[in-house]
This record gives sequence, structure tokens and C-alpha cells, in this order.
Amino acid sequence: MSPEEEVGVLLRQKGLTLGIVESATGGLLSHRITNIAGSSDYYKGSITAYSNQVKIEVVGVKEATINQYGAVSPQIAEEMAQGGRKILSVDICLADTGIAGPGGASAGKGVGLFYIGLSHGERTFSREYNFQGDREQNKQSAAETALQWLKEYLAGLE
Repeated sequence: MSPEEEVGVLLRQKGLTLGIVESATGGLLSHRITNIAGSSDYYKGSITAYSNQVKIEVVGVKEATINQYGAVSPQIAEEMAQGGRKILSVDICLADTGIAGPGGASAGKGVGLFYIGLSHGERTFSREYNFQGDREQNKQSAAETALQWLKEYLAGLE
């Protein structure tokens, strides 16, 4: 079973809804979730917040957070997940921000750096990943990793 299929089974079992806010994966996570028949039972939708403007004006990320930490940071991944959970009215929101490449790297933030955020209830988390592929591979790796983390998180819920 694919991670997105397993996520669907777990969301159904637990009666939870899912939303996604994507930046660097550009809709790939949403695409994978909606490839599963019946995903409308638990999947509410997504926001592809590629620009900082959309992150701020639509998702509710604080401009001050972007200015202080940069758009690719654990703080932004968490604010994206929290904002998405509220806007999409879902139980759980997954978010990603990263540098897919080949450009976009800066001092201390190289190509392949991604942060994945997860917000559920009163808790919000982020994880850092460094992928080593080309642009497409990095996007695929980020989507796969986000789905695997969501699966593990859901499996661990009481």
C-alpha cells in the first residue's frame, strides 16, 4: 500500500480530516492524496502558497516571521500548517516549504533543504530534511517524506 493509501485508511479509522498547504512541492502532495479513490471522505483541500505574498495574505503567515527567519524555515512550516488548519477547517494540516533547486540557495540554506510542518489540535511540529536530488527528485522526496511522517503520526494517535 502507498503512503497516501495508508494515510487515507488511518484518517478514516480516526474520523479526522486533512488539509495541505504546499509551497516547494507545488501541489504534488495534494495530487497524491487525491489519486486515492474516496479521498473526499477525509481530504478537504489545499492551498499552494508559492509566493510569500500568498503565504501572508491567504494562509496567515506573519510577515515578521518571514523577515526574521526566511520563507524556508521551521517557523514558516509551522505557521503554514497552523494557518492552513484554520482556513481549511481541518483536524490536521500538513505543510511544506523548501528549496527544490537548482537555484534558490543562500548562505546556510542549500538546495534540497525542506521543512515540513504538521498541525493537529493544540500541537504543531516541524521537521528539517536535506534531499540530494535534482528539482523533480527533491519535490518527490519531500512529498514522500511528508506522507510517511503523516502516516507515522496518525498511527501513533490514540
